[in-house]
Amino acid sequence: MPLDAAEKREIRPSTCPHDCPSACALDVELNHDGRIGRVRGAKENDYTDGVICEKVARYGERVHHPDRLKQPLRRVGEKGLGISAFQPISWDDALDEVAEGFVRAQQTYGSESVWPYNYAGTMGLVQRDGIERLRFSMKASRQHSTICIALSDAGWKAGCGAKRGVDAREIAKSDLIVVWGGNPVSTQINVMNLITRARKDHGAKLVVVDPYRTGTAAQADMHLMVKPGTDDALAAAVIHQILKEGMADRDYLAAYSDWGPDLEAKYEACTPSWASGITGVPEEQIIAFARLYGATKKSYIRVGYGFSRSRNGAVSVHSVVCLPTVTGAWQYEGGGALYGQTMVYPLDHTLIQGLDVLDRSTRILDQSRFGPVLEGDKRDLGEGPPVTALFIQNTNPMAVCPDGGSVARGMARSDLFVSVHEQFMTETAAMADIVIPAPTSMEYDDLYIATGHTYLQATRKVIEPLGESRSNHDVICALAKRLGLRHRGFEMTAWEIIDETLRMSGLGDADSLAEGRWRDCALPYETMHFLDGFATPDKRFHFKPDWSRIGPAHENLPRGPGHFDNTDNADEEHPFRLVTAPARAFLNTSFTETPGSLSREKKPRVKIHPAAAGRLSVKDDDLLRLGNKRADVVVAVEIFDGLQEDVLVVEGIWPNTAFVEGRGINHLVSADPAPPNGGAVFHDTAVWARPV
Repeated sequence: MPLDAAEKREIRPSTCPHDCPSACALDVELNHDGRIGRVRGAKENDYTDGVICEKVARYGERVHHPDRLKQPLRRVGEKGLGISAFQPISWDDALDEVAEGFVRAQQTYGSESVWPYNYAGTMGLVQRDGIERLRFSMKASRQHSTICIALSDAGWKAGCGAKRGVDAREIAKSDLIVVWGGNPVSTQINVMNLITRARKDHGAKLVVVDPYRTGTAAQADMHLMVKPGTDDALAAAVIHQILKEGMADRDYLAAYSDWGPDLEAKYEACTPSWASGITGVPEEQIIAFARLYGATKKSYIRVGYGFSRSRNGAVSVHSVVCLPTVTGAWQYEGGGALYGQTMVYPLDHTLIQGLDVLDRSTRILDQSRFGPVLEGDKRDLGEGPPVTALFIQNTNPMAVCPDGGSVARGMARSDLFVSVHEQFMTETAAMADIVIPAPTSMEYDDLYIATGHTYLQATRKVIEPLGESRSNHDVICALAKRLGLRHRGFEMTAWEIIDETLRMSGLGDADSLAEGRWRDCALPYETMHFLDGFATPDKRFHFKPDWSRIGPAHENLPRGPGHFDNTDNADEEHPFRLVTAPARAFLNTSFTETPGSLSREKKPRVKIHPAAAGRLSVKDDDLLRLGNKRADVVVAVEIFDGLQEDVLVVEGIWPNTAFVEGRGINHLVSADPAPPNGGAVFHDTAVWARPV
């Protein structure tokens, strides 16, 4: 292994596993004592380019945190108390009890009463998705994973057909970059690195569309501060102005889209004045942005996730993706748009997920409706059995899921058996009957794709697992053995699965990929820019999407521009709209326990406009109670002029216990599924606010 010249420390390769589009290539220092030292971005990777976020740079804090779980535990005390309610047990006893919990549920209600529940605590394919092989083999309830990308996927695919777009590395060649609904300063630093290069090298302009002045918006040449849930109106008005001033690429529209006179007429009604009344963005600013965007051929829209997390999120994403089609920006290097690149990777997922044993008649439960499912809501369960056994990996639903009150009530059921595989005693783990210790990504082998770039990466563990922790793959295989399940994936090591998956996909072997560190899976330029046609049945971009192709709840979705007004609008009783945005030093609920992140974030705060604070007679650090029909939450005030007067922002998914009364911000968020295919509506919440 190479040595760091200054420190004489061993440097080992790895990949960041966290739920971020960047999947950064990492160079990890291994100290003489075997502990993780400094973590750097791999300079040789032209996307990571030596740059990583500050929280991963301090990853040793997380790996070697004194509160890491290092042995299996059985709860002997009250649910929710934490570590004091547990006693250590052996691995054999822990796995036996988990298997017995599943068998009891199956014998009473059938296999669908067991719900393996997971998400993106790691983005590695083997360690994240191997739970599907367990689920399918035992015919347990399947999962519709809606909590993050269901709405943004729907909106992008409605227009473009496939989840891929213009290579992010082309941002460096763009003349105008529009960050719409994202904050890369905090959540995707590599994009900001590319933007900085474009600005420095050839004076590119940066425009940010976001409901508040984020760290990225503060650096922008123009910030369009929209009201939450009104992005579709803004996009339509920009296109109206581009059409009005003759800046549309008519030849491109005719060759590559379903454009027609009916669309022309509909956009004619979407004036900047109309949009200003909906979005709160001044009319003159909408016109200025439209002129800038319409006049700049090499314009690149980095489509974020934030504005999709609304009841009209899919429509809003689709509306934004119409912009580069109107101007023909897709044609130019450094022009077009990107949301995600998942579909550039030609991977066969059969072995990892056990797709060869999938029974499609098994019911599917909505991940975002975790609370209502556990409370027995008939809209989710129908005439099917209740969920009486959970196995939770890679997620922390007690803090993450919408309608936190429902989640807490459901998890408190005395008849519910809960097993949790975790690195720390999270609030979810504290509700479990059995907790088993999980390693970090530095302690297992895995295979990684990304949504923000096109590199495929396979990495071996950097250190041995701490304590008695065992990887997701090893735990799933051990449970399968106890349950008598048969699939050859349960008999293989993680590295063997990676190797065979790559070979089956025509991508070589695992050792070669690991030795080379990454493989670029970018498609030809013409395909990434959709110049050989969009990935729709007719090869055209669809301004008038067939929403029935995207999801079942499509009846009321619009086919054309405007504002889809199905959001939780402010009213006299609930005069504020709440945005629950990411915090810079956290990643969902990861890093909420590390000293560096806690010292930066300090405590939950609600950003409120000075005028609104004045009306409520509150000042910095006073307590404000936010509420709606679901719950009320008490949080400290931060006076902030970078938002509209009727908008509130709380950054970070803090533990419930970080809030004054023990109820976290997601208690206020609805678990209603958004059309057309479900999706959590974290930024679509109307609330009242009162001083404490």
